[in-house]
Amino acid sequence: MNFLTKNKDTILYGISLAILLFLLKWLELRFIIINHTFEIYAGIIALLFTSLGIWLALKLTKPKIETQIVEKPIFTDSFVLNEKELNKLGLSKRELDVLQLMAEGLSNQEIAEKLYVSLNTVKTHTSNVFEKLNVKRRTQAIEKAKRLSLIA
Repeated sequence: MNFLTKNKDTILYGISLAILLFLLKWLELRFIIINHTFEIYAGIIALLFTSLGIWLALKLTKPKIETQIVEKPIFTDSFVLNEKELNKLGLSKRELDVLQLMAEGLSNQEIAEKLYVSLNTVKTHTSNVFEKLNVKRRTQAIEKAKRLSLIA
């Protein structure tokens, strides 16, 4: 049964070719074939190859989707802040707080509400963090901070 489901297209293609061959032989006995043999055969062959070409093109141009599984280590150790790197980068306590809240997925407005500061202050801290970590995006900043053991 697995063979039939796996090769369903090939089997259907073969059966349809057999039916077409039978149809051609049946038409050969008729008078129409006798008068217009070459035109009918050429037309049928052209239709057959056209449909085969369309089917093959659809099969070959269909994008192949690959799923890749990326495994990342999970650290179960307790987090230890890297004071040396923190001092080297010159991150303030408030900038570190903003960085931690960014890692939690909060927006600038949510960070401002949580720290009881204005939105402009959060934007200033965020741009300072980006500059000190030498990154351009939040995701880059979070990834680099985790790699340097600045946030959990």
